[in-house]
Amino acid sequence: MKIALVVKSKKSADTYQEIKRYAAYLRKRDIGVAIEASMAEAVDPGLMRFKGRIPDDADIVVVFGGDGTFLWAIRLMGDQNIPIIGVNIGGLGFLTEITMEELFTVTDLVISGSAVYEKRMRLHVQVLDNGTPPGMTYDVLNDAVITKGTIARMILLKTSVDHNYLTTYKADGLIIATSTGSTAYSMASGGPIVYPTTDSIILAPISPHTLTNRPIVLSPEAVVEATLESGEEDVVVTLDGQVSRPIKKDTMIVVSKSSHDITVIKSPFRNYFEILREKLKWGER
Repeated sequence: MKIALVVKSKKSADTYQEIKRYAAYLRKRDIGVAIEASMAEAVDPGLMRFKGRIPDDADIVVVFGGDGTFLWAIRLMGDQNIPIIGVNIGGLGFLTEITMEELFTVTDLVISGSAVYEKRMRLHVQVLDNGTPPGMTYDVLNDAVITKGTIARMILLKTSVDHNYLTTYKADGLIIATSTGSTAYSMASGGPIVYPTTDSIILAPISPHTLTNRPIVLSPEAVVEATLESGEEDVVVTLDGQVSRPIKKDTMIVVSKSSHDITVIKSPFRNYFEILREKLKWGER
């Protein structure tokens, strides 16, 4: 077995020592360990290193950081579907739900074959300049966000589902999210919370001019096309908060279900609803 470690930068020396202790625990059990190259010196210079992509022979990926670091690790994974453990350094996240203290127990469950695995759907995003290929393509776990830049004007996004016209959003932008991403920017924009293993595509307008433009949950088999119709505004598309690029009038964003899922190794110590209550402070006054 081989485990790849992805570590958030600029952490405390104590955190790096804890990760080093975990790497030593793995090696003591004859488990191969590789670490993302930029953090090797801070954690343990003696570890194998990788850069730019998770090694193809990795059996498990362990991410140390927050939800942003988790999404970065997914980016490093590309089209691979290697089971992933999210270890939060700080408060619990929706994606990084395991603490450092719990990691050893979870790893033991993986080794013994007793761990619980959960599939998460991703979205395949195409950015087509002038609505025609070739264009930029990317798979996202959370969301694709089309939003205006610094100019305080609404943008117009003509949106269709399965080639059937839906509406032209007059808004600050549009979020196209997975169920996993429903608790991220989509929720902040009034979108619904959807259980993360429920395959779906969520459309959530950002500050829509028409209050009747409410978020909508679509089938995972739907194909969404959003075309920028306004031309003067500074508009960008941001993918999982990791990659961003400007777009111009007539650029079309095409979103569909990705053929590459993600497999998350679940915490045996808490369920999704406990995390919701903790993060959203439900039940508190």
